[in-house]
Amino acid sequence: MIPRYARPLMAQLWSQENKYRKWLEVEILACEALSQLGLIPPRDLEQIKKKASFSAARIDELEQITRHDVIAFLTNVAEQVGPASRHIHLGLTSSDVLDTSMSVLLKEAAEILIKDLKALQSVLKRQALAHKKTVMIGRSHGIHAEPITFGLKMAIWYDEAGRNLRRLIQAKETIAVGKISGAVGTFAHLSPKVEAYVCRKLGLKPAPASSQIIQRDRYAEYFCTLAVLAGSIEKIAVEIRHLQRTEVLEAEEYFSKGQKGSSAMPHKRNPITSENLTGLSRLVRSYAMAALENQALWHERDISHSSVERVIGPDATILLDYMLAKLTNILENLMVYPENMKKNLEKTKGLIFSEGIMLALTRKGITREEAYRVVQENAMKVWTGEKSFEELLKQDPRINQWLTDKELTGLFDLAYNLKNVDVIFRRVFKN
Repeated sequence: MIPRYARPLMAQLWSQENKYRKWLEVEILACEALSQLGLIPPRDLEQIKKKASFSAARIDELEQITRHDVIAFLTNVAEQVGPASRHIHLGLTSSDVLDTSMSVLLKEAAEILIKDLKALQSVLKRQALAHKKTVMIGRSHGIHAEPITFGLKMAIWYDEAGRNLRRLIQAKETIAVGKISGAVGTFAHLSPKVEAYVCRKLGLKPAPASSQIIQRDRYAEYFCTLAVLAGSIEKIAVEIRHLQRTEVLEAEEYFSKGQKGSSAMPHKRNPITSENLTGLSRLVRSYAMAALENQALWHERDISHSSVERVIGPDATILLDYMLAKLTNILENLMVYPENMKKNLEKTKGLIFSEGIMLALTRKGITREEAYRVVQENAMKVWTGEKSFEELLKQDPRINQWLTDKELTGLFDLAYNLKNVDVIFRRVFKN
């Protein structure tokens, strides 16, 4: 069953009807190839192409008897085609149909995700440029570190999205292979020309070598790529959640008119979509583990992988399609509060410039260890609320014998810390 959060294109892709449609396409293409080799009379091929159809309800009914979905499908198709149906599935095994059609579905799913990711990139780029000079505090371990800009944070996310795009394109290439090579991959009852024909028509490449199935390292790469992408989505979602905390409130998910945050507390505005994305990313990562477990099968094939893939194929791609759309919407409508960023930046009374002070002292000739000690001693006094960092430094004879008041004031300049933001933007956006 397709979940209700599935977006239309991806829902249609993974519908039962479309799955059987892909199976039928593989079977008919194989018949065309066999006819070209003189193994199916043109008249019978014409009948197959004209009459071949299916009923999902009838297939379900037959599967209750056969306990085999492909046989139920073939039986239903034969009911429609008549005598010429004896040529359908000639020399094929079930996995020829299942794996080749699944490759088409995963390839098309990747194409949808690629479009989603490009849409996300577009929003990230727009926001990065809009907030290129929106100054905020950078944090490490959750503690104030040194100044950055909100646009720079977005540029980092954009750059990561680009890497994910390359990974996704590569994963699509890896999965886009078919096999029509028979029960153990030896082409015992088929010519490799059939496989070549079917794959070419479907936009796939023939697997250079296969057993009864396409090898599952390809699936593992594909689903691990989806997991990495989900991790990047979570990374952004977690950051938004932190920035929306009451004590921080530097950015916030859009809160629409009539929206409610809590059944008990009317004042609440919660980052619910970002929290949803955080949770869903865990699910996508679990699918990657399942795909990795599917690599090791008995001999030329068993079916321990099959039940897993019927779940993770649709679920992982449907989820990511949903997640990418949700994240794009969050970022497009994100509420950004530069004034709060400025207030937070100033909370530690200048401590964020400590490294610049230390380095200036070392350039004057003090050892780094001594400079660190002197600067830290003054910094610890600021933490306890004595004075501002600049005031304390100007009153410390160990420092003002090396740095004048004017030099010290110059070291508390945001522009000094952010002077290379333009360079970073040129590297990320290439123009």
